[in-house]
Amino acid sequence: MAGLCDHEPKRTESNMHRVIRGAIYAFSGAIGVLAFAYPFFTVSRPGGSLGLTHGRDAPLIAMALVGVSLIALLVELQGGTLGAKMVALLGVLVAIASVLRFVEVVLPMPGGFSPIFAPIILSGYVFGGRFGFLMGVFTMLVSGLITGGVGPWLPYQMFTAGWAGMTAGWLGQISESASQRVSTLILCAFGFVWGLLYGVIINIYFWPFAVGTAEQTWSPGIGLGETMGRYATFYLVTSLAWDMARAVGNGALILLLGAPAPPATVPLRGACDRCLTRECGSFGR
Repeated sequence: MAGLCDHEPKRTESNMHRVIRGAIYAFSGAIGVLAFAYPFFTVSRPGGSLGLTHGRDAPLIAMALVGVSLIALLVELQGGTLGAKMVALLGVLVAIASVLRFVEVVLPMPGGFSPIFAPIILSGYVFGGRFGFLMGVFTMLVSGLITGGVGPWLPYQMFTAGWAGMTAGWLGQISESASQRVSTLILCAFGFVWGLLYGVIINIYFWPFAVGTAEQTWSPGIGLGETMGRYATFYLVTSLAWDMARAVGNGALILLLGAPAPPATVPLRGACDRCLTRECGSFGR
C-alpha cells in the first residue's frame, strides 16, 4: 500500500477558496434548476417539439455543466481539499461505473435498474457530497459517450446523478457515528428513494411537451397545485413500475456491497480506509 498511501502535503484552505467553491456549486445547482424549469415559462402550448427545443439547448447546458464541474475540480485542487490521488481515484471510479453502464447495454437489466447508481451513491457517502456530485456528473457524461447514450436527455441525467451523489455525502455526514449495519440499512433506503426520485426528476425535462389526457399533461396557465397533481398522475401511470425496478435494484446492490468483509480481507480493508481517510482525505462534508 506504500504507493497509494504516500503522504500528500496538505494546505489549509483559505476563506476565499471556500467562498469561491461554494459559489461554484451553488451556480451549478441554479443552472440545473433553471434547465428543468424554464420550459414551463416558455412553452406556449402542450405538445410542442421536444427535439427542437432541447435539441438546441441541451448541448449548451451540457457544456455549461462540464465547464463548471471542471472549474470546481480546479478550485478543489488549488484550495488543498483535493489531492492528485483523489483526482485519480475519481477517474478510476468514473471509469468503473461507466463500464457497468456498458455492461447494462450489452445485458439489459429489468425495468429502469442500472448498476451505475450504487457506485455514485457510495462514493458520495464515503468521500463527501462534492466528490459525489462530480462522480455523478462525470459518470453520466463518460458512460453516455461510450454507450452512445448522447441526446437531449444527457445533461439532465448528469445533473440528477450529481445531486444523488451530493445528497449521499450529506447523508454520510448525518449518519457518521452509526454502526456498519445501521449505515448499510440507511444507505439501502437512500438508494431505494433515489431510484424513484431519479425518475421523478428526469421526467420533468420532457413532461411540458407531452401529449395525452388533460389529467396527465401540463397546460400553460394552470396553478402550481394542479401542475403537481397532474404530474403525479402522469408519473404513477407511466413511470412508477419502471422506476421501482431501479429503486429495488439500488437497495439490493448497496446491501450486497455493504455486506461485512470476509475475515481475511479485514487488514487490507483497514489499510485502505486509513489511506483514503487520513492521507488522501475526504471532501465535501
